[in-house]
Amino acid sequence: MTERIDKWLSSRSSYSRKDVKALMKSGRVRINGVIVTDAGFHTADSDIVTVDGVIFSSEKHVYIMQNKPKGVVSVSSAPGDTTVIDLLPQDLRRSGLFPAGRLDRDTTGFVLITDDGDFAHRILSPRSHVTKTYIATLRDPAEESYVTAFRNGVVLGDGTHCLAADIEFTDLPNKVVVRLHEGRYHQVKRMFAALGNAVVELHRAQIGGLPLDISLSPGESRLLTADEVEQI
Repeated sequence: MTERIDKWLSSRSSYSRKDVKALMKSGRVRINGVIVTDAGFHTADSDIVTVDGVIFSSEKHVYIMQNKPKGVVSVSSAPGDTTVIDLLPQDLRRSGLFPAGRLDRDTTGFVLITDDGDFAHRILSPRSHVTKTYIATLRDPAEESYVTAFRNGVVLGDGTHCLAADIEFTDLPNKVVVRLHEGRYHQVKRMFAALGNAVVELHRAQIGGLPLDISLSPGESRLLTADEVEQI
């Protein structure tokens, strides 16, 4: 199946169809290495489409792993703020991208960005119980009583009863690994607050069975493979 190149590229990038036509007129678009200037030219998903040498994915949906740094907000657009979408390199940008689940502004680590709404709904639904793994640095040393509290479901300050969760101690007394099976607003911070402690730093290390790629520096992103998407 083929599709007009202006429509194909605009649906798989942040360019509008008008932008694509302008790029083509200036000779910046190539299909299989050949400059194409006719916006009505039809391309197939098996073709290699580039703009200024950057290859654009032919996949209907994309799934992107980002290592979110502090100070960045997990939304698609926020005037005056830097968003996780703003950090994406040009070749990963396309219309309709959004973060599947949010991290607080000061929380770092694994953010999943996609344009697949059905997939996002499945992994975010409480019924799916997709595990999110965090590394939390606490103000005070963790106590043994936290294990039972997490297992029974911590009751937040407003009376909300969280689902059972797991906590694992590390070699550092004030650093713990937390595994949640739901995603409430500021949940990790509120859980420790309910136990009389406070979270100083928070980092999401894993979603489902997929850990954050340690080769990604803060702010960097990459596409997930089909196998990695299945791990989530």
